[in-house]
Amino acid sequence: MSNRQDMYIDYKHSNRKRKRKRNNNYKFWIIFCCILLAAGLGYTGYALVGPELFHSKGDNQVKAGTDNQEITPILPTVGITPTAMPTVMPTINPTVMPTQEVTVTLEPDTIETTALNPETVKGIYVPARSAASDKIDELISIAEDTEINAMVIDIKDDQGRISYAMDCALAKEIGADTDTISDMPSLIQKLKSKNIYLIARIVAFKDPFLAEKRPDFAIKNKDGTTYVDGNGEAWVNPYMNEVWDYLVDVASQAAAIGFDEIQFDYIRFSTSKAIAQADFGEGSAGVSKEEIITDFTKYAYEKLKPLGVYVSADVYGTIIASAVDAGSVGQNYMEMSKYLDYICPMIYPSHFGEGNFGIKYPDTEPYEIISKVLSLSVEKLKGIQGDEQHAIVRPWLQDFTATWIDHHIKYGGDEIREQIEGVYSAGYQEWILWNASSNYSEDGLVEE
Repeated sequence: MSNRQDMYIDYKHSNRKRKRKRNNNYKFWIIFCCILLAAGLGYTGYALVGPELFHSKGDNQVKAGTDNQEITPILPTVGITPTAMPTVMPTINPTVMPTQEVTVTLEPDTIETTALNPETVKGIYVPARSAASDKIDELISIAEDTEINAMVIDIKDDQGRISYAMDCALAKEIGADTDTISDMPSLIQKLKSKNIYLIARIVAFKDPFLAEKRPDFAIKNKDGTTYVDGNGEAWVNPYMNEVWDYLVDVASQAAAIGFDEIQFDYIRFSTSKAIAQADFGEGSAGVSKEEIITDFTKYAYEKLKPLGVYVSADVYGTIIASAVDAGSVGQNYMEMSKYLDYICPMIYPSHFGEGNFGIKYPDTEPYEIISKVLSLSVEKLKGIQGDEQHAIVRPWLQDFTATWIDHHIKYGGDEIREQIEGVYSAGYQEWILWNASSNYSEDGLVEE
């Protein structure tokens, strides 16, 4: 307990000193620039010092890799195969990409930008409506003032709508694309100018819009009607290759316009009880839910990696401990990790039942539940041996108050920090915060 208290003292102390440190930083840089100007009066001095300083900055800020524990290299070019490398943690064996710079040209404005990946991703979720409004400036300020260095932006949302007009044939055919974000190239340029790592969130098999426009792609009930979940929303069939190709096409467009990473959400089956009456068609014969979701993960990874992006997937946190949950949603934690750069378990404390992991009310113990779940993750992934791909674990954390459960607490800065420290206690370093309205508890974040 004393160690945790020490962490909180350090954290609170750093927050109190934040403004003072920022002012001191300004003074330091003014003095530094004066010295550098004096030293740079001669051409030789500039040639030796200037480029080296720039390169040093690049090592820490302008690189794209697959782990937070090693020096992260720049995105590979097309055709380069990832090479497995050891990390600081002996029980975690992430994949490291070869060092080579890639410049992405954005259409239609031909904006050139180099893909960025900070050494350790600490991100926030940004819905399309926030990205398209003045809210984005507030979120950029959070990234400038705190440790936040990445944003997960909706590209294909929970309703199946695409947030900008992209060159995807099926999306155009069914009218899935929108102008929610009217100028995506400019938004990307703006965010990358702030060294923000960009992750494109693409909702996979929960797609009411596609299911409506193309009923042949929808999951069917045994009586031939379209399956809908408890919210009355249709899903598309994970056993259909045409659905796979659509998702990869959307993801490819996001990669081409400048996103650094593709993140699939709802890469699973519906959990509604009504799913028991579903008929997944001939393609499902002899193929389990876990097998087909893993097959799609592998397929998407192999299609997208040559485009120079990283690939991740959101999974239920409960599948780490429960084979029943894994079989129900079709997410096999260990098998999916073999075909991803990052795996992102959603381990919101409010999503665990009373008594899970020996904790009476998990939502009231954010540090304990996060620490225990991720410690089990470490043990689980030890089962991946040899040269098999091993995704980096980057969990989703809770920045909202779960008023809908009986035993909950109000979440703010302290609760956010407890979760983050729980991540670190398990040996992991990366995380993303979820708030559906992108209203984040900045007082729970510290300066890098």
